[in-house]
Amino acid sequence: MSEDEHIPVLLDEVIELLDINEDGVYIDATIGRGGHASRILEILQEDEGLLLGIDKDREALEYCREHLDYDNLKLFQCSFIEIPQILAAENIEAVDGVLFDLGVSSPQLDSPERGFSYSKDAPLDMRMNQNQSLSAADIVNERSRDELAGIIKKYGEERWADRIAEFIVSRREKNPIKTTGDLVSIIKDAIPASARRSGGHPARRTFQALRIATNRELEELETALQFLPEILKVGGRVCFISFHSLEDRMIKHKFKDFARKCECPPDLPVCRCDKIKEFEILTSSPVQAEEKERSNNPRARSAKLRSAEKL
Repeated sequence: MSEDEHIPVLLDEVIELLDINEDGVYIDATIGRGGHASRILEILQEDEGLLLGIDKDREALEYCREHLDYDNLKLFQCSFIEIPQILAAENIEAVDGVLFDLGVSSPQLDSPERGFSYSKDAPLDMRMNQNQSLSAADIVNERSRDELAGIIKKYGEERWADRIAEFIVSRREKNPIKTTGDLVSIIKDAIPASARRSGGHPARRTFQALRIATNRELEELETALQFLPEILKVGGRVCFISFHSLEDRMIKHKFKDFARKCECPPDLPVCRCDKIKEFEILTSSPVQAEEKERSNNPRARSAKLRSAEKL
């Protein structure tokens, strides 16, 4: 694996916003190849600070075990929705900071056998956790036309979702759809030629949608947003790096909910909800990569970073 395959996105900005205490406890909820984690570990005192690294991907954790030689790093193969259970098992009441670097990683995209990429023919897999039973092929071959159209429309924001779903169902009646190449061919047939001439690769939105559905990405993000207040100490900070508008909107709206003092109707003269402001938003608008980083790291082009501090 070449070095540039796991360049951490918005690294300096994340470290600044986390404002790391050298004796603190932190979570890298999507540790990947450890780009952000290695910088956090350099700041933490090895005898007092602690980093919990979480990832669904077995290969990512194997990489971190080999390349991150720190006694104060503990690794867990699971989804970040299990953070409360991990903290309970480790007898940790709350942490000083959490980083969520969402979406698919460059090494996952660049491994053809993982089936994430529409540019390489491979088994139609897309599982971030290789132990998971459900694959993208299962969704494509087993869901109804309406279910497929709903997934592609909701998660991919694809205007041709109904037509793509119709073509998928028609094609699978003849033979199961087993590879990314099979699916790309179907999508290209479904989208009119005039519409394929702009907007990037015609399969991009459908592949995004199937990846999100296969890994339950938005459901898991919603769960993590719900338990944030209980896992962070007062003064603890959270950073989210997202790569598409659905994730970013969810994070933005939840941060606004956390930062709101009163939920009473505006015409009510006296507050009766007794809602307490839980978080201070640190990024009034999402932080995005500078031009130099976007040029050096294509993955950074769509990255948006939002951060908040627990009050």
